[in-house]
Amino acid sequence: MATSGRVSVPAAPLLGQPPASARLRQGGAARPALPRLVAAARPKRTLGFVSVRSGGVEGAEAVRSEVEAVPRSVPVRVAYELQQAGHRYLDVRTEGEFSAGHPEGAVNIPYMYKTGSGMTKNTQFVEQVSRIFGKDDEIIIGCQSGKRSLMAASELCSAGFTAVTDIAGGFSSWRENGLPINQ
Repeated sequence: MATSGRVSVPAAPLLGQPPASARLRQGGAARPALPRLVAAARPKRTLGFVSVRSGGVEGAEAVRSEVEAVPRSVPVRVAYELQQAGHRYLDVRTEGEFSAGHPEGAVNIPYMYKTGSGMTKNTQFVEQVSRIFGKDDEIIIGCQSGKRSLMAASELCSAGFTAVTDIAGGFSSWRENGLPINQ
């Protein structure tokens, strides 16, 4: 058995979590085919890969630098139940989208703004969220279809927010499921 190759293993086992996948690396970078993670009603997970050479790990700091926080994502009905249980709803749609209808009790902080040529990121997003929510507040995040909210949730996790949940399907799915809205 050759020992000159590099083996890439998930960082998750090193952090006490079950592995997602592992690939043998021959020379260049490994390109693992990870399944899309949709963790309904589970705590946030960490993903990452750590190089293992000659039977040893290249240090805990390497693990931390290669691991990225991924927020959990739940269907709208689960999100509604979380809201009923006390989680706060952060709506990251534009002000115009929000004023056309939003879940009851939602707080609006746009993740992106509409511009003449499309959308641009709100560079003050984390600062604005920090003024209203604490780092340990239980927050469910929604947008129109689920894309912006996942980006916003990931950014908040990276900024140290610990109880962030993305709403899969966004406000469109919320409305389709007949959940309470304010017009």
